[in-house]
Amino acid sequence: MKKNLVTLTDKVVFITGASTGLGEQIAYEAAKKGAVVILSARRADLLLHVKATCEKYSGKKAYAFPMDVSDPEQVKQVITEIYQTVGVVDVLVNNAGFGHFEEALTFDMDIAERMFRVNVLGLMYVTQLVAVEMAERHQGHIINIASQAGKMATPKSSIYSASKFAVIGYSNALRLELKPLNIFVTTVNPGPIETNFFGIADESGTYLEKVGNYVLDAEIVAGRIVALMGTARRELNMPALLEVAGKFYMLFPRIGDYLAGNLFNNK
Repeated sequence: MKKNLVTLTDKVVFITGASTGLGEQIAYEAAKKGAVVILSARRADLLLHVKATCEKYSGKKAYAFPMDVSDPEQVKQVITEIYQTVGVVDVLVNNAGFGHFEEALTFDMDIAERMFRVNVLGLMYVTQLVAVEMAERHQGHIINIASQAGKMATPKSSIYSASKFAVIGYSNALRLELKPLNIFVTTVNPGPIETNFFGIADESGTYLEKVGNYVLDAEIVAGRIVALMGTARRELNMPALLEVAGKFYMLFPRIGDYLAGNLFNNK
C-alpha cells in the first residue's frame, strides 16, 4: 500500500472533536507514535487535560485550540492561528460531530440544522482550509469519521444517518479530486462505540446495552485509525458484522431494509 508518511514522528496531526471519546483516544494514540498533536473542540477545560496527556505520551509540545466547527469565521481564525503558531498539517482527522435518536416526524428541526452544521458543513469548512495548504505541498492525509449509520440507516436515525451519508458522499468525491495532488482521503465508518456520544444521542440510555455484542472500544478504534495514517486506505469499517451487513444492504436492498428495520433496530 502506498505510503504518504513514513512515520508519524514529528508529523502534525490535527484532530477536531478531540476533548472526549474517540477524538481523545485518537490524540493519545497519535502522541504515542511521536506526533505533534493539535486538538480542537468547544470545551477548553477538557482540551487542556487531553493536551497535557498527549505531551506526556509524546514528550513533545501539544496544542489546544477551542473551536466550534459550525462557526465558519471561528474555523478560519483558528486554522490561521494554527498555521502561524504550529505550521503545516500532515494529517487532519475530522471527528467533531454528534447524534440524536428520534423519529423523523417528531424530530426537532433546530437540532437537525445544528447537526448538519456540525457533522457536515463544519467538516467541510475545516477540510477546505486545510486541504488548500496540503495541495500546495502535494502531501497530506484527510480522515473523515463517518459512521455505519451512513451505510445503513435504521429507525430513529434518519437525521443522523443523513448527515453521515453526506460525509461519505463528500469524502468519496474529495478522494478523487485530491488523488492527483497526492493527498489521501479515508472514510472511517464505525458502529456504536462506548463513549459519551450516546449520553446525548440516546435519551433512553439503553441503546449500548441492547447492542452489546458489537459495541466497539474507543481505544481499539483509535489505534486502527492511527495505524492507517499516511496510507491510501479508502475506508475503515468496524465491526466486521456491520461491514458485512452494509455490503449486503447495498447488494440486496429489500432484504437490507428488513434487517435494518428488525435485526439492527435497537434504538
